[in-house]
Amino acid sequence: MAEIEREAMEYDVVIVGAGPAGLSAAIRLKQLNADLDVVVLEKGSEVGAHILSGAVLDPCGLDKLIPDWKEKGAPLNVEVKEDNFYMLGEAGEIRIPNFPMPPLMNNHGNYIVSMANVCRWMAEQAEELGVEIFPGMACSELVYGEAGTIKGVVAGVFGLEEDGSYGSNTEPGMELHGKYVFLSEGVRGSLAKEVIERYGLSDGKEPQKFGLGMKEIWEIDPAKHKEGTVTHTMGWPLGGNAGGGSFIYHLENNQVYVGFVVHLNYKNPHLFPYMEFQRFKHHPMVAELLEGGKRVAYGARAISEGGYQSMPQMVAPGVALLGCSVGMVNVPRIKGNHNAMLSGIAAAEAAHKALEEGRSSDELHEYEQEVRKGDIGKDLKKVRNVKPMWSKWGMLPSLALGGLDMWCNTLFGISPFGTLKHGKNDAASTELAASHKPIDYPKPDGKLSFDRLTNVSFAMTNHEESQPCHLQLKDVNIPIMTNLPMYAEPAQRYCPAGVYEVVEEEGKDPRFVVNFQNCVHCKTCDIKDPSQNINWVTPQGGDGPNYPNM
Repeated sequence: MAEIEREAMEYDVVIVGAGPAGLSAAIRLKQLNADLDVVVLEKGSEVGAHILSGAVLDPCGLDKLIPDWKEKGAPLNVEVKEDNFYMLGEAGEIRIPNFPMPPLMNNHGNYIVSMANVCRWMAEQAEELGVEIFPGMACSELVYGEAGTIKGVVAGVFGLEEDGSYGSNTEPGMELHGKYVFLSEGVRGSLAKEVIERYGLSDGKEPQKFGLGMKEIWEIDPAKHKEGTVTHTMGWPLGGNAGGGSFIYHLENNQVYVGFVVHLNYKNPHLFPYMEFQRFKHHPMVAELLEGGKRVAYGARAISEGGYQSMPQMVAPGVALLGCSVGMVNVPRIKGNHNAMLSGIAAAEAAHKALEEGRSSDELHEYEQEVRKGDIGKDLKKVRNVKPMWSKWGMLPSLALGGLDMWCNTLFGISPFGTLKHGKNDAASTELAASHKPIDYPKPDGKLSFDRLTNVSFAMTNHEESQPCHLQLKDVNIPIMTNLPMYAEPAQRYCPAGVYEVVEEEGKDPRFVVNFQNCVHCKTCDIKDPSQNINWVTPQGGDGPNYPNM
């Protein structure tokens, strides 16, 4: 690669990722000093194209960043009016009362939003302040300076040959250098993963934990629509097979977000998370809501769930990790966007202070201290034991003990359990196929439930077929030689987009096929593969899903 010549552009701060963390950082930097040169690089075809988060947003981050967001027309239009929690059985449900829950679980004052639209609006605010935003510019490499510092990124490489080599039509991209580089790529970003490994940022921390979140947008019968209603469920269909649950959010225009989360530390490799989601919609309570309606969009993404004890060190020379690149989701609240925004603000303030002092390319320790000791740390510390409790003791004990733990943290600032450990990462949690029974899933009916490939078409994902596969196998033999006999090759099932398949033809050896064109960039394969054989890297800029309102 040394022979590749690229133009370079110089900035004060280079930000990778136009999500809530990256855009908050960009806006705050320009608020503090309008003369700073700030650029945001976004791999999606437009801001919001790769953001899957029909969310309930705690506006505290936005309140701090843009206090007059209502007057400026932020797309927070549906305030939460009703909070429901249910425990599901196969044929019925039990309502869990709200009064025993700690105050942090209350959603009143929060908003049901499309985070894609919120980020599009934030991008407009950033550009008005003079931030440069380049969509369709995937960042494929880090640029290292002297003494191991990070001084920038390579962005905008197009037209690579199928084997990844440079050909006559390859555009080599350009280097964007910054006195500081912020990585806000979202969960399991390829550059953040490289930084964490290179600088040992996870040393001494608990392993990060993840869930797979899948979501559909439905247009339903207006008579059934209750704008502002938030519903969460646990229990069926997962039962004891996996942790997880669902959410149903009623937004505007007779639309509902229907989502399902499966914790990726499940043991049984026969589990099929996508089909669990499809089965869930046949529960009588959910089916009654959706019958007569129409699914209009689908998507999936991984969710960081490790919480307070799994956050790696957030800074290295010249670089800071923001938002989900660190893992700032409050698991019981199912919220992380507010913390992503707060992290962007904190990183911007630390970088501004450093630049004012004439510093560059050092470690922004002030940022890390603010995250761990400030509002983000306080938010996550209260709930740090909920995820490991569920993993160790199951749903019902964790419901009771987790509630007790959250109340103790809320009232007294202490936990009777201390800080519990997670133990294994999610890949290592996968057990041998021979130790578990296969699961028989009902066939999708095409009305409430759908096959994967049909649903993937509603993610509007697209990848240029001639480009290199961005799902890299470290060893091409492992899927058939190791994963198939030992784990029944779970990639066939854990991928929510049908990317991976084992093709068995009479008289021929099985083949492992990677249909990377289907990929919706959830990164579950990078997380859950039991052999840790799959490495997700960013494809060409603009490729991937194109979520319209997710």
